[in-house]
Amino acid sequence: MLYRVFVRPLLYLLSAETAHHLVITALKIAQWIPGGMSLLEWMFAPAHTKPVQALGLTFPNAIGLAAGFDKDAEVYGALGALGFGFIEVGTITAQGQPGNPRPRLFRLPLDRALINRMGFNNRGAEDAALRLRLRDRSRGPILGINIGKTKIVPPDEAATDYETSARLLGPHADYFVVNVSSPNTPGLRDLQAVSSLRPILEVVRRALDETVTSRKVPLLVKIAPDLADDDIVAVAALAKDLELDGIIATNTTTSRAGLSTDAMEVQALGAGGLSGAPIKKRALRVIELLRREIGPQMVLIAAGGIESAEDAQERLAAGANLVQIYSALVFDGPSLPGRISSSLAH
Repeated sequence: MLYRVFVRPLLYLLSAETAHHLVITALKIAQWIPGGMSLLEWMFAPAHTKPVQALGLTFPNAIGLAAGFDKDAEVYGALGALGFGFIEVGTITAQGQPGNPRPRLFRLPLDRALINRMGFNNRGAEDAALRLRLRDRSRGPILGINIGKTKIVPPDEAATDYETSARLLGPHADYFVVNVSSPNTPGLRDLQAVSSLRPILEVVRRALDETVTSRKVPLLVKIAPDLADDDIVAVAALAKDLELDGIIATNTTTSRAGLSTDAMEVQALGAGGLSGAPIKKRALRVIELLRREIGPQMVLIAAGGIESAEDAQERLAAGANLVQIYSALVFDGPSLPGRISSSLAH
């Protein structure tokens, strides 16, 4: 209630991206000052949790933060203190890049949705690896690392680009994600075709095994909601054939169907991926289809339009092992993961 009445209106006075950077700065301060993390836990950590066994790991609860929030792996500790069971950082590319021109992030309050065309803005895999070397894997949240293709790298060199990131970042990950589903890097979604995806996943798996010999780093792939059902079935078959550890479904959509926001206003915002409540139905359908195709063993992480404990429970009932939120944080604030986790525990 405090967030909706007092904090959110102030943040909405700023552009969406400026507000995001302000929140990142506040979380950095919480990590730096004595007692900051304890204060966050006292304010937001769930009173009740239900641990989940998945990917060979024990997750404190089933609620994670999707990639895109902590792009450079700077505030995952503070985010974990908010009550998330796991944090997925990134998307990180092998080479640092500024992303697309601003403005590139927009709120659609009527639809409880966001449009972004960020373009994998980040400082690169080497920069993130240097910071993550300080991480104590025995403490803090479970950490997933999400990697994507550097924009200037041509598609026929994508596998090598992903391999570079995997070798730099694999040792620091509790699980690893290959992202081929953002609509904001030209040609990236074409890599979801099985013929293109197979060599990328094979080279990343080999890189992880060669650089991390003390344990197996679970490998997942993240797919788009815009794939046709037949293509989703093909990706599921590939995941089984390569013995992947899991699939994340779904990323953002390029569709603008069914929005309450004025169509001319939406059109004026331009291209980008739509996330939040409008993709809820399709994202649920993809989870149901994937579970049917891959069977009971492989892990599914559900993302896309999850706003409540009821939404999370619906995805879990459909076959997901874990769920991720992101857009709903913008509208409901930092208490959301703790509230969902407590509700699920009950």
